[in-house]
Amino acid sequence: MKRINLLIAFLVFAVSGVMAQVHNPVKWSVGFKKLANNEAVILIKANVEEGWHIYGMNVPAGGPESTTFTYTPANGAKVQGKTLAKEPKSKFEDVFKMNVPYYNGEVVFQQKVKLANNKPTTVKGVASFMACDKERCLPPDEYEFAVTIK
Repeated sequence: MKRINLLIAFLVFAVSGVMAQVHNPVKWSVGFKKLANNEAVILIKANVEEGWHIYGMNVPAGGPESTTFTYTPANGAKVQGKTLAKEPKSKFEDVFKMNVPYYNGEVVFQQKVKLANNKPTTVKGVASFMACDKERCLPPDEYEFAVTIK
């Protein structure tokens, strides 16, 4: 009898663990491209699972959460200008009563960095985003990254 109760308890925990898995439809990666001795571009790539999207960087007020980036450069490096990406698609969303910019598939965000010297420089950052499909939106999420420019 104890074995049966133990088996039932094990099955309940196993099933609840499978059901509690978090869906993560956006996979991120980061790299850099050196432009000159004192400049580089940080490349932050989002691969968005088919059927899902993330919102653009300039969503109008009253809409969903925009994709944003914050940077913390080291060794005297400075972020230059705004983060750039291809032009987002746009669609009317009833829930927000407005056209909303979004990205799906693969999108590469680019951020120019001015380096203070030729030493390796680490830039840390955070991408904040919200992923949705046709039926639901996941809570806002963050991707923390660090890239060492050599």
